[in-house]
Amino acid sequence: MKYYIIAGEASGDLHGSNLIKALHNTDVHAEIRCWGGDLMQEAGGDLVKHYKERAFMGFSEVIMNLNKIFKLISFCKSDIEVFKPDVIVFIDNSGFNLRIAKWAKEKGFRTNYYISPQVWASRASRVTAIKRDIDKMFVILPFVKSFYKTYNYEVEFVGHPLIDAIANRDQINEFDFRKAHHLSDKPIIALLPGSRKQEITKMLDVMLSQVDKYSDYQFVIAGAPSQEHDFYKTFIKSENVKFIANKTYELLSISYAALVTSGTATLETALFKVPQVVCYRASNISYQIAKRIITLKFISLVNLIMDREVVTELIQNDFNKKRLSEELDKVLDEEFREQQFLDYYELEQTLGGKGASKKTAQLIYDSVKA
Repeated sequence: MKYYIIAGEASGDLHGSNLIKALHNTDVHAEIRCWGGDLMQEAGGDLVKHYKERAFMGFSEVIMNLNKIFKLISFCKSDIEVFKPDVIVFIDNSGFNLRIAKWAKEKGFRTNYYISPQVWASRASRVTAIKRDIDKMFVILPFVKSFYKTYNYEVEFVGHPLIDAIANRDQINEFDFRKAHHLSDKPIIALLPGSRKQEITKMLDVMLSQVDKYSDYQFVIAGAPSQEHDFYKTFIKSENVKFIANKTYELLSISYAALVTSGTATLETALFKVPQVVCYRASNISYQIAKRIITLKFISLVNLIMDREVVTELIQNDFNKKRLSEELDKVLDEEFREQQFLDYYELEQTLGGKGASKKTAQLIYDSVKA
């Protein structure tokens, strides 16, 4: 069968790549065309457009690039019509995907959605369009299934694909890894400042402000696959700061603590059992708009899933040198760390077991064959 998969951002590329692998195992005759990234291409997808071409952050930047976005949407529709897939699979990325889904449903294409748009966080009115335009929805967070049920929309909870992605990673030799990347033998504090230039610029200076105070630790920046090393060099002023590109999982596997920009990385850090402080800062206009439309009491996936504060969130003005230092002291404290480890184990149980990608691939295949 023919599958057309549309994902955006690095996390969508990761989950899309594992889904592609699972689809190939489920359907030996699968033809897969995709929008995503390097991982989806390496997994066997015929890559149409890279997510880097659609990496717009915040309300203001989206508005500035509307013409480019509309051209991409038009091109995507034309490409789908030429490929004639048996099913279109959307992965998160709601701003782009929901527009394509509406058109695709009207054209008679079968539509599946893997990893729901965050309608549970803001603009719940979008559920009406999702019910109309999406034949099957597969969700990876347990509370999202309950959310949709309040709107009389039955969805499948398949578990979280990060559990598989982390469990199936290649194991590393810590001594060799440190040697290869010129790291000292000090405990590592990982810095995950995000994947887009705008957010990295806002996050990294404050994160690096802690370096001098914690000289007994090695600070290591996790470079995003979408950015070049030269971009990060402008931020590094100390010999106690190292940069490692495209090795976030390897870095987290040997880290003692982490400062993490809100997003999927907060959950990844928790699943690696690394105590963390969650950080977030947007432009003032984007933050003010978001405050008015987002209805959640937490921003990190860890706290949202557990429905209580497991990790501290430093948002906007609270994300400053003083507060960050106070919270970093906490995650380096043994008693605090022990409690966070217990919370992390409970989190993993809540997310279900392994096999999210395999289960989703089978459900997609069965829905088309039915």
